[in-house]
Formats: sequence, C-alpha cells, structure tokens
Amino acid sequence: MTGEGRTRLWRPGRRVHTDLTVGAHRRGPGDPTHRRVSEHDWWRATRVSTGTALLHLLVRGPEVAATAWGKGAEEVLDQVPELLGAADDPSDFTPAHPLVAEAVRRHPDLRLGRSAAVGEALFPACLEQVVTSTEAFAAFRTLVRQHGEPAPGPTDDPESPAHAMMVPPTARGWSRIPSWDYLRAGVEQRRSEPLVTAARRGPALERTLLMGSQDADRALQSLPRIGPWTSAETRQRAHGDPDAWSVGDYHVGDAISFALTGQRLGDDGALELLEPYAGHRFRAQVLIGLVAGFPPRRGPRRTLPTHTPRATRGRA
Repeated sequence: MTGEGRTRLWRPGRRVHTDLTVGAHRRGPGDPTHRRVSEHDWWRATRVSTGTALLHLLVRGPEVAATAWGKGAEEVLDQVPELLGAADDPSDFTPAHPLVAEAVRRHPDLRLGRSAAVGEALFPACLEQVVTSTEAFAAFRTLVRQHGEPAPGPTDDPESPAHAMMVPPTARGWSRIPSWDYLRAGVEQRRSEPLVTAARRGPALERTLLMGSQDADRALQSLPRIGPWTSAETRQRAHGDPDAWSVGDYHVGDAISFALTGQRLGDDGALELLEPYAGHRFRAQVLIGLVAGFPPRRGPRRTLPTHTPRATRGRA
C-alpha cells in the first residue's frame, strides 16, 4: 500500500536527538525495520494496536515533520512526541561528576524516548544475549525478512529510502517460528527459548508499560532466562526508563568506571559510581557515553561456532 501518507508537524521547543531516540531501536545498519538517511531523517516500521505502520521523521529546524502510512498511521503519529522524548523529565537530575556536568552542558536538550512497544524491544534483546552484535543483527534481519510482513507506504518503490522495509512479527508470530528457522538464523536454543516463552505472554508484556520502573523490572525478570541486562535493554527503549542502565553488559560497566575514575571496575564499580544518579542511572550512562565515547550498549559477547548452535554461558 503506497498512497498518500498522513503528516503532522510537531514543535518540541528544543533540539531533537533522533540518532539517540529513534536510533536506539535500530538493530544494525541493515535492520529492515529502521532506516537512517541522516541524523535528521529516519524511517521506522512498527506495529501498534490499530495495525502496521511506516513512519517517516524529518527534523527541519524547530519542527519535526512526521508522516505515516498504514492502518496504524494515526496511532503512530500520536506516539511521535513520546518516541522523541516528550514524556522524559530530567529536571531533578543533578550531575555529581565534572564529566557528567560537561555532558549536560554540551547536551542540554537530551531526552530519552519511549516506544511503548515492549515486544519490539524485548525480542531482539533476547537474540542479543551472549553473542556479538554482528551475529545478533544478522539473525534479526533473517527472521524479520522471513516471518515479518512488508511495511505499508512506499516500500515497494526502489527509489524510496523506505524500499523493502519490513514490520517485525507479532508476539504470536515470534512464538510460532519453527525451531529450525531459529537455528538456521544462528540462534541456538539458549536464546530462542526465552524469546518464544516471552512472546507467548505478549499481552502481559505490554501491561508492564503501566508499571513503575522497579515493578516493570521484576515483571520482566520473572520470565524464564530474562535477566537484568535484557530487562534493562527493554525498558530503555519501550518504557523510556531513565534508571534502566545496562547492568551486566560486557562493556558498559568498565566504560563508565574508566570514564569517571580512570580505572576499569566492572559492574560493581559502575553501580557504586552511579549511586548518586539513582532514578536516572541510564540517563547518566547516555551522557557519559556522549562525551567519553565508550562502545555501544550491546551486551555480553561470544563467537558462535560454525556447527549447529548449542547453549553457551553468558548473562541474560
């Protein structure tokens, strides 16, 4: 379905960081559900309660032009302000370190976005447990192209930046992917099982959007093999949780502690250093990353063997 999209203009009254807000949802440069044209020009294919939608966001000076196609177009347009951080409130965030203060000075308009799509955040995070980002992104691409559906809008136009974009499967769709398709995509049982189990509880996942940070964390971690890291990665994106720092990530704890102290102290050290930012620890993580330039949040890694994948060690 091409046709004319529906367009709304939004004036946020501040600079919008689309690379941080929308870019957080992209699973690598080849992700068929997200496409970056420039830091001010993004495409996103998603699913909402009213249907599938393709969203184009173009930042033009003080305004954002949002155009959407599909049955879910109106609902997606309603969500644009929160996706770009309108619901985020950093007013009680107080820097406790000169580097963090400098980050706030450089990025006074930083806001954390919220997609309100728990499954779309959680299921890829399950794929990213204990493997390299390259492997996880390749698996996500393969599974979405096999089991997702073409996004509405100009996705059949080879000249469009949205050409061949896809909407990811529904929760039910993820739960019904055959085990051999997961294996062919390089996803061993260690990662496919928690994904499928979580997908079977799709409505319960979305109800975590109504919970506070700690309750949502407990609810997500009550699922088999969903640990602190996967919960945090989900809440960062779907809930816009400013406290959901990437605990358990292979890189982030060392990177935070090195940026603030010059020493690599791991998760325990980072947890202590982030204590002054309780309630805003993920915000502190993002700000530190912006000025210190540590590796992206991609979790514990290993290299998959070339034979049939098997369960491996690693944090969830």
